Amino acid sequence: MRPLRRSRAHGQKRPVSTEAPAPAAQAASQESAPDAPPLATKILLVTDAWEPQVNGVVRTLASTMRELKAMGCEIEVISPADYKHTFPLITYPEIRLAPGNRADVEDRFLAFAPDAVHIATEGPLGWDARAICLKHKHPFTTSYHTQFPEYVHARFWWIPLAAGYWYMHAFHDKSGRVMVATPTMQDLLKLQGFRNTAIWSRGVDVEQFHPSKRGIDGGVYKDLPKPVFAYVGRVAVEKNIEAFLKLDLPGSKVIVGDGPAREDLQQRYPEAHFLGSKFGEELARCYADADVFVFPSFTDTFGLVILEAAATGTPVAGFVAPGPKDILPGTGAGIVDDDLQKACLEALKLKREDARALAEKYSWRACAEDFRRNLEPLPKERGRRFWHKLADLRKRAKERRRLAKERKARERAQQQGARG
Repeated sequence: MRPLRRSRAHGQKRPVSTEAPAPAAQAASQESAPDAPPLATKILLVTDAWEPQVNGVVRTLASTMRELKAMGCEIEVISPADYKHTFPLITYPEIRLAPGNRADVEDRFLAFAPDAVHIATEGPLGWDARAICLKHKHPFTTSYHTQFPEYVHARFWWIPLAAGYWYMHAFHDKSGRVMVATPTMQDLLKLQGFRNTAIWSRGVDVEQFHPSKRGIDGGVYKDLPKPVFAYVGRVAVEKNIEAFLKLDLPGSKVIVGDGPAREDLQQRYPEAHFLGSKFGEELARCYADADVFVFPSFTDTFGLVILEAAATGTPVAGFVAPGPKDILPGTGAGIVDDDLQKACLEALKLKREDARALAEKYSWRACAEDFRRNLEPLPKERGRRFWHKLADLRKRAKERRRLAKERKARERAQQQGARG
């Protein structure tokens, strides 16, 4: 396996801030200014990453949409799950792509008549939605969930970072606002020429991920030497897991998750314990029973797993990289350092209650409020005129949607009859 290369920005030493980051809840609790434009109530989300996929992007989007619905918003989601013909993303087969559906995406856009459109990903559905918004002159926002240029460069080292950033500019430059998870990502994108960025932080389910999950029936690692250093996430080259596995640490190293690099890493690091993917209660216990959670990635934009680990009381060790450097310094919940071994050993000394206290500052409601404020809805009067002009197109789109739903219902009935 070719080692993960850092971009020039990653390779530089960065000073570690000693100030605690402003939690999401702090910004999100502020009400909109009295003279601010009305917030969107009908929101169209277009995403190439959605359930049943299991990853941080999907958890963020699904949790945000759930909170928006609870706030009274009407939500329409267009995702690959809506289409019969999909194919796996190269190097990430869990993600299914659905190209060739622009006409249907446009029909759903017209039939729903959203106040605001958010395009979450740069895949085929994202490009379709972007083209449709530009065609009809409807504003839209986008989000930057993955350091895509670095991700591609880590897997295909001969593809320069500049090519990845060209692609990202081509997609995002027409967006009214590009949402990013942290101030560090905002600064990095500004250095790359992105000007229209805004912070959309993250949340965590503090009930699912709870300190009470630690030590149940002796703990999930009861037979392993202590302390336990654990990584949770996709096992892939861009996650830089080998930087963790190479460390000289006491106790045990545990990898929770699956992915294309697992077989190779398992063969080359037989002393590490690879547990495969875990979900729900099992996943929460894997976090809670660890003594330190290790986050070696340079390509994530936030690292939702950091908050999940902290919510169970497990302190975090990571590099000085986007995500850890925004969340952890000054909190007592983790250590960030250019020396990952040092960070791991220092994290052992931290108090678990401080890690939990950090996670409690991040809520999905605050995350959803961030998201809603960052949207760019049509102004009320302009919106009425906009959809009035498209009345005939909307009528035809609704009819096509009705016929399509009837066709799907007939197909389901036929399939059920055949099974019966």
